[in-house]
Amino acid sequence: MPVILRYKGYTFFFFSNEGNPREPLHIHVRRGGATAKFWLEPQVALAESYGLSGQELNELAKVVGDNRQLIERTWYEFFG
Repeated sequence: MPVILRYKGYTFFFFSNEGNPREPLHIHVRRGGATAKFWLEPQVALAESYGLSGQELNELAKVVGDNRQLIERTWYEFFG
């Protein structure tokens, strides 16, 4: 589970086995028991969430957008 970044107690990561065939570029976010998943292509969009408020999701979407290049680079370096 490669961790890309941490922000205010949230961990941004992807799983090393993202399905077969692999799902499109996305990032998971977790804090405690709360989780979210954001697609990055064609634009940052919420895929699913559990236990997070709308305000949190908006903030997390902004963090994902602000770090999109880092997330993309790490994803493609990991998966080749």
